[in-house]
Amino acid sequence: MQNVYSTLTSENLGNNSDIELRWAMKASDHAEVYFNLITSVEPRILRLTALDNEIYTKFRETFPDLKVDVLDEKELKSAESKEKWREFCEYFKEKVEDYNFGTLLRLNCKEDYSQENSIFCVRVQFLAIEIARNREGYNDELRYTHGKLTKPSDQRS
Repeated sequence: MQNVYSTLTSENLGNNSDIELRWAMKASDHAEVYFNLITSVEPRILRLTALDNEIYTKFRETFPDLKVDVLDEKELKSAESKEKWREFCEYFKEKVEDYNFGTLLRLNCKEDYSQENSIFCVRVQFLAIEIARNREGYNDELRYTHGKLTKPSDQRS
């Protein structure tokens, strides 16, 4: 029996609004789960994949100066940046499942997902930036600002 998905291509689907809606819903669900995770546990200890070390190392080799706390959408989408990201993503094509699946990424890591604070990217790009944010401490405050914890210095005796 032939897998129905093996015959689906972007050419024969066109701009199918039902598929676009399902994709957007899946990306939104992923964003909600991820945000709940990073606001509940210490982000520095999270492992998003078995390849976190490799993704982070390759990311910082490729983008040593990329500021990850507040992303500049224009910088990410420049012709030069797109080419570097394309090469970065293709490096992980056989290593990261669904490496090019559409995902939502927060522009400002101190804020929740919103229409103004989210862009679409591919999964391995999301992983690279969020692993960097977690390891470099940019997501640390979320447990206090958006989670259920109170900062130790804010507690009264």
